[in-house]
Amino acid sequence: MKNIIANIVFAFLILLGISGYAQNKSKKSFDVKQNEVYIDSMMTNALEKGFFPGAQVIVGSKDEVFISKNYGFEDYSKKQPVKNDDVYDLASMSKVLGATLVTMRLVGENQMKITDKLGDAVPFFKNTPIADLTLFELLTHTSGLKASITFYQDMLSTPDGSPLLSNQKSADYPELFDTMYVNKNIVYDANYLSFTPKENWIQIYKNMWLNPEFYKTVYNQIAHANVNQRGKYVYSDLNLLLVKEMIETKTGKKLDELTREIYTELSISKIGYNPLKWTSIENVTPTELDNFFRKDTIRGYVHDEAAAIFGGVSGNAGLFANAQSISVICQMLLNDGKFQGKQILKAKVIKEFIQSPLAKEGIYRGLGFDKRKPDEFFKANDFGHTGFTGTFFFMNPDNNRFTVILTNRVNPTRTNRLMYKDDFMAKIWREINK
Repeated sequence: MKNIIANIVFAFLILLGISGYAQNKSKKSFDVKQNEVYIDSMMTNALEKGFFPGAQVIVGSKDEVFISKNYGFEDYSKKQPVKNDDVYDLASMSKVLGATLVTMRLVGENQMKITDKLGDAVPFFKNTPIADLTLFELLTHTSGLKASITFYQDMLSTPDGSPLLSNQKSADYPELFDTMYVNKNIVYDANYLSFTPKENWIQIYKNMWLNPEFYKTVYNQIAHANVNQRGKYVYSDLNLLLVKEMIETKTGKKLDELTREIYTELSISKIGYNPLKWTSIENVTPTELDNFFRKDTIRGYVHDEAAAIFGGVSGNAGLFANAQSISVICQMLLNDGKFQGKQILKAKVIKEFIQSPLAKEGIYRGLGFDKRKPDEFFKANDFGHTGFTGTFFFMNPDNNRFTVILTNRVNPTRTNRLMYKDDFMAKIWREINK
């Protein structure tokens, strides 16, 4: 009899434990309605205050999408509401969704190692001051290279030698670009730039072609850009330019071809470089009014000038996508590299790349991926990336949630930093993870 009672009590305790577990789990479940109301209010406020003209938002887990909504318009003319098929210039999110994804694939296939040296991989850099830089240093932004180089300005000049830009508006400097005014008499170097097509020249804008001989100047400048302490964290576009060179030299394929192979396996089509090759201009949200270099409102071509120089395909920028395509990549990464039964990336490689290997040195950075020192908005294991144009995607492997927010906050000018002053993206990310 005692044994029977004991068994009944034991069974009751197990059931109680299961019930408690279920309740705890339910507490952590995602409240779609509450989060949607929060995001709606944040977006309404952002649009009213002019943070950006419009946005796409997707929130989900490794298994499902919770929220997928569009807000506002493609630009401030308010003629075309944002739609699902619209693609946004991802800017530096390209570092992860392009070059880093391909690197992860190649590392998983033992075609590359993170200890590979630049000079060994790319002959041009063999006898340069940066020959010993490793793939690891480039991906963690600890190479010592300067943050960026405005290569395109080397092809611009003025007849009288006056500066290209001035901080004062005047008759000679009438148009604003960023926080400076542009010299109205800028001349383009005909040795390197043409406004009509030329054989073997690279199209860098709808009416601009670049002499590929200019790349020698670009690579030479990068080779002598090691001005910071090696091992110290300095975020640099140059790092991912070099990762692209390592990838392409190793494989004999171009970066856009390699990324397309991965995207095809993921069955996503609204993502890629040079969007006018695979979608209509009506589906590409415009970015900045460039009064300096391209003299136009940029639409259908990459905003970043360095990526433009490389024909729109670069390691630092160049990708365009809609939020839905990025959400599939997020789910693949949160599912240990699996998608619809296919192993797209090796689980052990993903784990290696999303860690913070230099955290003990106070460097909270993954391999390619952006990570943050834990604070009120971000947790230690969160990983993702942001983009200068106003884009954001982050994943939390602890609760398997992700968020994608795409905007074109640089339309019509990059001086609009209201969303950053408000911690707009970070606030939404914090709410999603409550």
